[in-house]
Amino acid sequence: MSRHHSFAIPFAVCCAGVALFAVMDAAMKGLSLGIGLYNALFWRAVAGTLLGLALMLLTRQRWPSRAVLRIHLLRGTVVALMAGLFFWAIMRMPLAEAIALSFIAPLIALYLAALLLKERIGRRAIGASLLGLVGVAVILSGRLQGRYDADALLGAGAVLASAVLFAWNLIIQRQQAQVASPIEVAFFQHLVMLGVFALGAPFLLALPPRPAVPLILLAAALAFTSLAALSWAYARAEAQRLIPVEYSAFVWAAILGWLVFDERITLPTVAGALLIVVACLIAARTKRADLAHVEAGTA
Repeated sequence: MSRHHSFAIPFAVCCAGVALFAVMDAAMKGLSLGIGLYNALFWRAVAGTLLGLALMLLTRQRWPSRAVLRIHLLRGTVVALMAGLFFWAIMRMPLAEAIALSFIAPLIALYLAALLLKERIGRRAIGASLLGLVGVAVILSGRLQGRYDADALLGAGAVLASAVLFAWNLIIQRQQAQVASPIEVAFFQHLVMLGVFALGAPFLLALPPRPAVPLILLAAALAFTSLAALSWAYARAEAQRLIPVEYSAFVWAAILGWLVFDERITLPTVAGALLIVVACLIAARTKRADLAHVEAGTA
């Protein structure tokens, strides 16, 4: 009972974090369509950095070591590029469809782990990857049938590129959560993202119109809170037990896309999403079985 209870709280916090992220995605889509992608990303990063700085000072957070700063810098840069690609994509395609395509990230993470961490990929994991690719093909088949404009296909490509970066982010996330507090993680991610986006300020920056300011503040608050919630959860439970919670984002994206942007969900999107989710769960079970085998062999 105690072990179940100890996992239930991180699980609930992770669910809340994913839901808040989905609402933030919808807010950022509306903001990007209103003031442009660059300014939406830049001003959200400004608001999130200021919020994080205030919380860092109020809670008297310690300054991280050089090694931890390197992790913050790496993840912040990866997430900045990932966010740019993803939000560019959702300006051109339904929110739920973009989320469904992004679910390929955990499968990509298997190969990144093999490349970066020298982990072995088993046959079942390779089979799961192929099933995930079938899911991607099913989702894209709806677009290739001519029901969408060509610009949306570019959006789908941007989501898949973003998924590669998100997979890298998954590898960094657990390590970061073990060495930094949730407030520190959220603050430095916004700060590094602001530094990345500031490179384009001389050419692209514009003051947001007054009606857009509340949405900027809302997006920043949602992003900061969801980042802190996920960091807290991943520091207290195994990533392999929490990653399936990410798939609940599809439900939230479908609801928000329908309510806010009048987006309908197609059968290929639902079918492809289910195939990708099943593939990711197979891969996760395979990894757990491999870990158990290794532990048994070394006991």
